[in-house]
Amino acid sequence: MIDYSVEEGIAILAWNMEGYPQNVMNDHSYAAFIENMDKAVQDSQVKGIIISSKKDSFFAGADLKMMREMLAKDHSQEDPKTAFESAFKWNAVFRKYETAGKPLVAAINGHALGGGYEICLMCHYRIALNNPKTQIGLPEAQIGLLPGAGGTQRLPRLIGMEKAVPFLLEGQKVSPADALKMGLIHELAANPEDMLAAAKKWIAANPKAMQPWDEEKKGQIVARTHYKVPGGNIQSPKGAQLLMPGTALLWDKSKGNYPAQRAIMNCVYEGLQVPMDLAIKIETRYFMTLLQNPVAKNMIRTLFFAMQEANKGIARPKDVPATDIKKVGILGAGMMGAGIAYVSALAGMQVVLKDVSVESAEKGKDYPRDLLKKSVSRGKMNQEKAEGVLALIHATEKAEDMKGCDLIIEAVFENRELKAKVTQETEAFLSENAVFGSNTSTLPITGLAEASQRPDNFIGIHFFSPVDKMPLVEIIMGEKTSAYALALTIDYVMKIRKTPIVVNDSRGFYTSRCFGTYTSEGIQMMSEGIHPSLVERAGTMAGMPVGPLDVADAVAIDLAYKVMKQAEADTGVKIENQPSGSVVKKFVEELERFGKKNKKGFYEYPDNGKKFIWPGLLELYPLQAEQPSVEECKKRLLHRQAIEAVRCLEEGVLRNATDGDIGSILAWGFPPYTGGIFSYVDMVGLATFVKELDELADQHGERFRPTERLREMAANGESFHGVKEAALA
Repeated sequence: MIDYSVEEGIAILAWNMEGYPQNVMNDHSYAAFIENMDKAVQDSQVKGIIISSKKDSFFAGADLKMMREMLAKDHSQEDPKTAFESAFKWNAVFRKYETAGKPLVAAINGHALGGGYEICLMCHYRIALNNPKTQIGLPEAQIGLLPGAGGTQRLPRLIGMEKAVPFLLEGQKVSPADALKMGLIHELAANPEDMLAAAKKWIAANPKAMQPWDEEKKGQIVARTHYKVPGGNIQSPKGAQLLMPGTALLWDKSKGNYPAQRAIMNCVYEGLQVPMDLAIKIETRYFMTLLQNPVAKNMIRTLFFAMQEANKGIARPKDVPATDIKKVGILGAGMMGAGIAYVSALAGMQVVLKDVSVESAEKGKDYPRDLLKKSVSRGKMNQEKAEGVLALIHATEKAEDMKGCDLIIEAVFENRELKAKVTQETEAFLSENAVFGSNTSTLPITGLAEASQRPDNFIGIHFFSPVDKMPLVEIIMGEKTSAYALALTIDYVMKIRKTPIVVNDSRGFYTSRCFGTYTSEGIQMMSEGIHPSLVERAGTMAGMPVGPLDVADAVAIDLAYKVMKQAEADTGVKIENQPSGSVVKKFVEELERFGKKNKKGFYEYPDNGKKFIWPGLLELYPLQAEQPSVEECKKRLLHRQAIEAVRCLEEGVLRNATDGDIGSILAWGFPPYTGGIFSYVDMVGLATFVKELDELADQHGERFRPTERLREMAANGESFHGVKEAALA
């Protein structure tokens, strides 16, 4: 658990938890930490303590199993004193040892995150190996929690509120070099030997080390209870200048949807006004309130546990040997194809980027070239590495250059005939083991596979734009897609370090189908006479990244029109009978307002100025005399997406609710505080959700009407992620 040794009168506690890939916080490590720290503190021959690790990382934070148990527990039924003491125990021992009278040094050899970095904050001095891949930080806010072992109290006292508050609120993680600049650590070391030597040297020079907030400064009224925070205390003018507008900015950014950020601000504000012994109790109190909040439970389940499993390839067929993809062919050198080429080359694969001419393909290569230039200018990559990545991309107009590719990704326009043409043209040069993937966002894969001579090796691989930033890839199984094709595609997605979800075939699949309801419902609301500004503000206040009309402009209204025309041709459903179809048709055919691309859409885009909602909307669609509330609009936008996701699960498009949650957050920005679209339904409660859907259906149309299976679940007290979680498909 902890390897204990003494060298030159200095105790070295090296974390080394057996059976764990990383050192983590749990009851076993807690007991071992106390045992070994007490041993060192009580030994009169020990003059200082170095805390290090024998694993590749320093300390990773909370144990996953312990966290699951903690989140599953109903803390409201516990004795308050017992519950508090359980949550406070790490805080208590950290405080005990930082005031024990012996200098403590953290020798950080790898990742120090969450509770791992809080161990470092307990120490009087922090040295880290200068490894740019190492991450140091307190990421708890990203999953709905706050640092619960002193992080919200020690960090502001250490580096000041101005730097600490954004670091805590955003859950930042930084490299050792950046950590040194920020003041998170004191020193960098080139290798483990130098780090150990530096730690010993510091202990020898500081035999009576204390934390700065525990020092009594003679001649000044600055005792333990009046520590001067770097940059100014809460009561100082600078402190007031930071916290007052900071609170307003926090509300503007979070829209009140993220309780962890509010709790962190409260911890800092209240904690910095009292001594450390009381401050850490304030922190624990807020930590306990977050544990009982469904936001934290939902975010941790999806963004922590589910994401980890997805990134490990949980959906990959287990009986198919892994494929090391070495060469990838990209058909189409537009922004999407060029983005796919970039992430593939960045992962070390050879890339053949094909377009109708070499000139077009070379032009597409400019996109990765520009991204690499930015990486070099920002110091994230050296020039030699950038040139090496770019050299992996070969621009061509010849289909025969696709010989030897393990995977082909077609990224041409959303036109069935064009996709069929490039499929047949390319397949003639592929080996029998090569997989052909289509990056279509809406067209059914089974239909596209009809153009292929090998439908078993034909699959959908849906990227999101911009490819270099968007973390999700939606993999679509056609009726004849083989397990081998799926396994190879997941191997590829994992190699480019993106998160895969696997869905079954249908028009729009999962993500495009559900995301489309957000824009279509927003357009529909506007056309009914709800003020466009109210529609947009309701979207962002609900937690969506941008309003639905803004999204429609960005995606392009004429592109939505083309998709609707293709759907009309394939299904026979007229555009006018598709959600928001009449508005989209009018904007394209009559008004020629295509969106941001031609600077005219639901917004106006002046050359020199900020975009604004087009005033003509109010003439085309007069306002209702009585406008709905923001809450009503928020509910309508979120519920519309959610009922579509439920239908996807029932129809077997989605394989499980967890994939639906991951996809909704990563693909189109469904509010992360909900934990994803199915967690949102659970948070509302199925009985309430069904009741509200019926009300919305009566008012606005059958698209809101709940399914019979959803009614059964609600009647039986079931949920998508609860004890009675149902497999609907």
